[in-house]
Amino acid sequence: MTDLPEITGSDRQSSSGTSRSLLERARADDAAAWDRLVGLYAPLVLHWCRCRGLQEPDVADVFQEVFLAVATHIGGFRKRQPGDTFRGWLRTITSNKVLDHFRRRQRHPGGVGGSEALDRLTLLPAPLSIDEGSIAEVQAERGLFHRALELVRGEFEPHTWQAFWKTAVEGRMANDVAADLGMSAGAVRVAKSRVLHRLREELRDLLE
Repeated sequence: MTDLPEITGSDRQSSSGTSRSLLERARADDAAAWDRLVGLYAPLVLHWCRCRGLQEPDVADVFQEVFLAVATHIGGFRKRQPGDTFRGWLRTITSNKVLDHFRRRQRHPGGVGGSEALDRLTLLPAPLSIDEGSIAEVQAERGLFHRALELVRGEFEPHTWQAFWKTAVEGRMANDVAADLGMSAGAVRVAKSRVLHRLREELRDLLE
């Protein structure tokens, strides 16, 4: 068995310490970074919108408003306090846009909802009426984690990724995984560390 997994071209790229995070690239108006950012968070925003009672035609409109606001204000997003997170910031924007939607419906009643729906929303605790412990919310958060993993998966060779997945995600011991993959336990630990480092490098200011 080899002591270390082979470092291929894609794995060397992933170990670079000089690349900017996804959020930093999005702030710099990098189109590819924006595509990745939207792909990462779009299902979570859609989940939040539906949890607030929006109908499907309205979900699409509010979704566009949310990411337009993100694009407009992302340069000003900063973690000024320990509890500040990008996800929390995005959740607040979503909440505000949903409330704006129902206020517009109140001013122009004609669809389903109107002032009664707005009244219900304004009585809910800020920022969103989502039970943090609900199965749906847990699944939505888990989906975010798995999408984050998919953003960097293509940068690693299959055996490196398998070593990471079996230890970090499945929770198996390095010795057991080493036997399965024909690697040493040390190589498995290095592979896990390499992927985790890359994940933190790419998403350090998005997933905390």
